[in-house]
Amino acid sequence: MPPGAPPVASPGAASAVLPDVSISSAILQTAVEPPPLTTEMLLVFAIVAAALVLFVWEPIPIDVTAIAVMAALIALGDRIGLTVAEGLSGFASQATITVLAMFVLSEGVRRTGVISVLGKAIADRWGDSPFKQLVAVLGLSGGTAGFINNTPVVAVMIPMVRELSDRTGISPSKLLMPISFAAMMGGTLTLIGTSTNLLASDVYDTMGPQFAPFSIFEFTALGVVVLVVGSAYLLLVGHRLIPERIQGRETLTDEFEMAEYLTEVTVEPNSGFVGETVDDALETLDVDVDIVQLIREGEAFTEPLSRKEVREGDVLVLRTDRNDLVTLIETKGLKLAPDAEKVPEETLTAEDEDLAEPEPQELVEVVVAPDASLIGETLEDLAFRQRYDATVLAIRRGERVIHARMDERGLRGGDTLLVQASEDTIRRFTADRNFVVAGRFDLPAYRREKLPVALGIVAGVVALAGLGITPIVLSALVGVVAMVATGCLHPGELYDAVDWNVVVLLAGLIPLGVAMTNTGAAAFLAGHVVAAAGGAHPLVLLGVFYLLTALLTNVISNNASVVLLIPVAVDVALATGLSPFAFALAVTFAASTAFMTPVGYQTNLMVYGPGGYKFTDFVRAGAPLQLLLAVVTVIGISVLYGVARRSPP
Repeated sequence: MPPGAPPVASPGAASAVLPDVSISSAILQTAVEPPPLTTEMLLVFAIVAAALVLFVWEPIPIDVTAIAVMAALIALGDRIGLTVAEGLSGFASQATITVLAMFVLSEGVRRTGVISVLGKAIADRWGDSPFKQLVAVLGLSGGTAGFINNTPVVAVMIPMVRELSDRTGISPSKLLMPISFAAMMGGTLTLIGTSTNLLASDVYDTMGPQFAPFSIFEFTALGVVVLVVGSAYLLLVGHRLIPERIQGRETLTDEFEMAEYLTEVTVEPNSGFVGETVDDALETLDVDVDIVQLIREGEAFTEPLSRKEVREGDVLVLRTDRNDLVTLIETKGLKLAPDAEKVPEETLTAEDEDLAEPEPQELVEVVVAPDASLIGETLEDLAFRQRYDATVLAIRRGERVIHARMDERGLRGGDTLLVQASEDTIRRFTADRNFVVAGRFDLPAYRREKLPVALGIVAGVVALAGLGITPIVLSALVGVVAMVATGCLHPGELYDAVDWNVVVLLAGLIPLGVAMTNTGAAAFLAGHVVAAAGGAHPLVLLGVFYLLTALLTNVISNNASVVLLIPVAVDVALATGLSPFAFALAVTFAASTAFMTPVGYQTNLMVYGPGGYKFTDFVRAGAPLQLLLAVVTVIGISVLYGVARRSPP
């Protein structure tokens, strides 16, 4: 803690933070002067500024940025008073280890199919009522996200929404954004609801010996208020602000605007394609074209096509635009197949009984996961067709559908690929954590016989931590061992279950919070915030921190927001005689609920493509919710926990 800071009781313990609403007439007074600006502070501020630029611009993945931050802090350790051990402390942090363990526990539950079972029940029971569907999916998403990582919750619910859309005609756009929002709000129910909560607890704990980490249910009451109020908003107002970007029951070829990009051509006797393999025929062409299907004497061939030799009379199904098609016809001896300028979807899905292909091809939407290892790679770099035996026909990025030069575009998290592939390939996509397969709700082979066991393990982890028998990190690690020992997870699935990007991000950023505290940078910022606040009411100052965190989180990582702002918020509370716990809680809740942009939170990015949303759709529906929850959270903190600091009992 900065010199001169008054002592404070452990505000992380519920007993030390009593409800207090008696500050309605309180005026902020500066208790300590901000420390003078030093070279050490300037160095830390320079690292923070560089990190913020890299987080927003993203020339490199954000976890790599976090490692760069950690390396810079260690390199400047002698100048800023940071030891090597403190620089590497993120890897030994309880938050990092607990987050890693919770990913494994969430995967164990996901493998049992519990969310799929509940989702199927929703589709069967309330499939005829859009309002009941919305109520059910909000309850499922928000209710489970407090105990299971919200990313797999949303991943499983995306295909469920597609099934509801196909059954009832409701636009998936009307459900996907509310599901993401509810998953975020549900994450505020418990300490283990999100990695952000765990990181906030760890940063708060490291602020000084008088602070204690959050208990598992410490802010559950406030989380329930946030979830109930937010869900009510989505049911009564929010769903009216979300446009129907994708129509219900729309075919995938229509949805991805493929009518003008799929064409059948016949190979003429003098064609330059005759005698060449598909790969060789396309290699020298300076046109954007893919051969999606080859039809020969009534038999249709799809992937793998690369080594198949083209013959006279073959019919090729091409994905290309009109200009490149004309070039291709003129230079390669092709002609439009009679009455087949546009390819019907049933041809692509290979449902005709006359086709002799043993593995019928299907069209399916495949979403690139926000943490996918292939982000930034192009389809060409990945050799996507050869690697997956699948053809990408189009890419939807938010509202925009991309048909041209797809092989040259770097993939982004949330991109939705229209893929033609066999059933076996689709199953491989489903098992690959880099992808979420939309519209294939019952495809995975879940271990449903292990469902009670997996739920029992998670309940045991929560109970042990909730009753104070063991720390959450210990109970979570015991739960990981139990998941493997009982067969809910196979040993080889452990490492795939972990989102290593998040783990590395946490480990890399935690030392930044330590450096801000050790150098007095947090106290410097806090002093100037208090001075600028003047005679502001404490609840106004609390609201300012909520909104500042929310705005920052909507453009950079939520975990980065927590690391940067909790030290400042705690020092502001100490300088004004207010509750540090209240201010840490405001920052934590704001960082866990970033509604206004698709890039503010992983779940928003996951639904961005499948919902066909515009960037502004999140602002339209999310900004009112953000403001509403700013008021609700600040008042809730005041009523439930108190804003005025109490003397130690």
